[in-house]
Amino acid sequence: MPKLGVRALTQLIDLHFPQVHEGSGPLIIEQVDSRTARVRMTQDIRMVRPGGTISGPTMFKLADFTIYVAILAELGEGALQAVTTSLNINFLTRPIPGDMLAEARLIKIGRRLVVAEVELYAAAHDEMVAHATGTYALPTIRVAVK
Repeated sequence: MPKLGVRALTQLIDLHFPQVHEGSGPLIIEQVDSRTARVRMTQDIRMVRPGGTISGPTMFKLADFTIYVAILAELGEGALQAVTTSLNINFLTRPIPGDMLAEARLIKIGRRLVVAEVELYAAAHDEMVAHATGTYALPTIRVAVK
C-alpha cells in the first residue's frame, strides 16, 4: 500500500514542484499503487513536432515525472529531494498527437537508489510507443554533529 495517495501527491507536487506543468500539457496523476504509478499528460500543441508526432523531450519528461510520482507514493514526502541519476528511453513507434499515458513500476528500492521502468502509450491506442528505464538517487538524512 502506498504511503501517499493520488490526492496527497497532487497537492504535494503543486505545492513544491508546480513548474513541472510548464512547457507541456498538464500532468495528471491518475493512479498509484504499491510500487506503481500512472500519469496522464494532456494534449498540448507544444508537445507536437512538425510532421504530427509527439516530441521525444515530451515523452522523456512524462517518463521521468512518472517515476518521481511512484517514488513519492511509495516512500512519502521525505523523498521530495530524490533526483534522477540516469534515464534511458527507447522510442518504439511514432505516437499520434493526443493525451499520453505513462505507467511506472519501481523495480528495486535500495537505501540510496531506486530503479524503475516506464511504459508510455498514446492514450488513444493500446500499443506501447516508448519504454524507459531510470535510476533515482534518494536524499540522505544528515545528522548534525554536536
